[in-house]
This record gives sequence, structure tokens and C-alpha cells, in this order.
Amino acid sequence: MENGRPMNWWNLCLLLVLSAGHAEMWVALINRLHAFPVAHGRLRQVRHIHDAALLLFPPALFWFVGLHGPRLLTYGQWSDLSPAWTAVLAVCSVGVVSLVVSAARHQWATSPSAVLAERSEVIDIARELGAPPIAEGPYLWMAKLPGNEQFTVELTEKRIALPRLPAAWSGLRILQLSDWHLMPTLDRTYFEAVTEQVLAKPADLIVFTGDLVDDLRCLDWLPETIGRFDARLGRYFILGNHDRALDEDAIRRAMGGLGWKDVGGRTFTIEFEGHRLVMGGDETPWIGRRPDFSVSLPDDIRLLLSHTPDHFARAQQADVDLMLAGHNHGGQVVLPGIGPVYAPSRYGVRYTDGTFSKPPTLMHVSRGLSGCHPFRWRCRPEVTWLVLEQESA
Repeated sequence: MENGRPMNWWNLCLLLVLSAGHAEMWVALINRLHAFPVAHGRLRQVRHIHDAALLLFPPALFWFVGLHGPRLLTYGQWSDLSPAWTAVLAVCSVGVVSLVVSAARHQWATSPSAVLAERSEVIDIARELGAPPIAEGPYLWMAKLPGNEQFTVELTEKRIALPRLPAAWSGLRILQLSDWHLMPTLDRTYFEAVTEQVLAKPADLIVFTGDLVDDLRCLDWLPETIGRFDARLGRYFILGNHDRALDEDAIRRAMGGLGWKDVGGRTFTIEFEGHRLVMGGDETPWIGRRPDFSVSLPDDIRLLLSHTPDHFARAQQADVDLMLAGHNHGGQVVLPGIGPVYAPSRYGVRYTDGTFSKPPTLMHVSRGLSGCHPFRWRCRPEVTWLVLEQESA
């Protein structure tokens, strides 16, 4: 109360909402900047500005607008706002609308009809090992936070319908691995335990959709983890932006030495039971070039491995049947009523994880197994088997 006038609770709520809109605008900027090949040093600088803005804007708003100037928290009127603050709060209002739309999209999201069935099981790796598999490394404090779901891995099987799938291929099983981010903070026993769980389930084709390591010393872990996988139709991989930031040539050599085929920027044709699968790998915008699907015949099934789901529209244009991506980690933190907040995508949090359909393309985005920030909340790590069926199934 000031000068006998009560607090204007309505304006208090509005200022809180506008603060949320301000945060949304900064988050939107950060998400989209991380979708492009911007230098890591520059991204780090912008993140520091983002952190400061999120912390300082609310108290500045309440001080200069709520308690002083137009004094909106007591007896002031919105018409008393200065032109500068009017412009700032107009931008914040746009952020509020964006936040509401994003939250509504998340809450009402449903799987496309092409997902015929889905089942999952959660494996508590920490319980299996007797203790959380944490070692010394970057962001160790995050790995130790209470409520961290990093060590509870969801193994998911989805039966999906593809209109052009040959009848002979019905039941074909594709194992998608993505975003392992091998790093010292998570002990190698974590990745070895996940490997054991995955090996217990069959797959006809195995793909890895980028961001294998965050520390080159962890390449020594590959023979006892990802090097143990095998499938009758082969193992194929692309790299991601974190691999590019280290030494992509060393990573490609390590994977090639273990029998994995490099699909980055190229296409492979797999002939199986009288039909052909044309697989392309897209590591852009960080590495190389787009794959060329012009080698495909009309009846070929086209599979695109893309580190980022941002190439969804491009996959449609290339008449791709199935696109597999990662990169966004499901947002890593999913807030109740709001959904994921951070995702390094030009589409923000629209394609953080799950299955999406834009005919003729069906896209699955994996939440991945790890991340440079080893913390998950309401967003478990994921390994996925996609079982292909004909559309009539």
C-alpha cells in the first residue's frame, strides 16, 4: 500500500505474465541461434546475455514500471507508460502469445495415424548398477541433482505405417540410436549397461543420427558400446554439430573401423527381398552437403538420416518416406503445463521429440541418450525400434 492506496493485484499479475513473455522471446532467440552453424564462442556470449536478461528484467520491470514511473502496482495507469516501455512491453506481449501457443501445442499433441502401436519400458540403469554411474567431468553438479532422470532410459517400440512399403518388408525393424554424447561425467558403465539392454532386442537395420562424443578420449569406449551392435542390413551413421566441434575425421575413422558405414552427405542403396531402400544422410548446416536422392527409382523406399529435424520440409520435397532425427533431446526439461522450453531448432520446441507426419514423409525425432548437460527432468533418455508396416495394417 502506498499513500493509502491498495496494491493493484491485477497489474501485478499482468507484469508477471509480461515477464514470462520477455523470457519466451529470449528463449526463442537462443533456440534459433543454436540451429545455425554459429561459432561456439559467439553462442556462449549470447547465452551469457540471455542469462543476465532473464535475471535482471523482472526486478527492473517492477522497479521502473511498478513502483516508480507510472507506478502500475499502486495508483498508476497504463496510459502513463513511456514510449520506450510501451515498445518493450509490446514485444513481451508477443512472447506471451508465443508461450501460450507453444504450451497448447504440447498439451494437445497426438501421434499421427501412421503410428499404429507403441509400447515402452523404462530401465533404471542406476539401480541395475547399484549406484548412479557418475564420474568426474563437466557439469558434474547437474548429474547429481535430485530428480535427475538421466539414468532411467526408455526403450520404445513403435509400429509405423508407410504407404509405399513392400509387403515383403512388413515387420522390418529399424533401431535408431542418437545423441549419445559420450563424455567423462557419465561413467562408461552407463553406456555399456544401455548397450546390454539394447542388444537383447533384435533389429534388421541400425542407424545412428549424430552427436556421438563430447570428449575424444571417449572414442576408446566405442568397441564395448556402439561397436557391439550388428544387423543383417548393416549399420549406418551420420555426425552432428558436437562431433563437428571436436574432430569429425577421427570420429568417422573410429566408426568405420568398427564396421559402421558413413552416410553423411551421400546415399546408399540397400537391396532386400527384391526391393530397394535408398538411405541418405544430412549433416547440414554444420557439415558437408545434402544427400542426392535422384538415384532413387519410383518404387524405392527413401530413408533420410538427419541430425536436426529442421530438414522436415526438405524431406517432403525429396519424397522421403521416413526421416529419422535427433539433436533436440526432447528439450531435456519439460515443465508441467508448458512443455519443453529449450530446443536448438529454427522451429523452437515444435519438433523436440516424437513422431510427426507431413505426407509423404513420416518423421521420428529421438530424445537421445545423453547430452553435454547431463540432466533430464520429465524427459527420459530414449532408444527406439521402429517396426515398419504397410499402411493397410
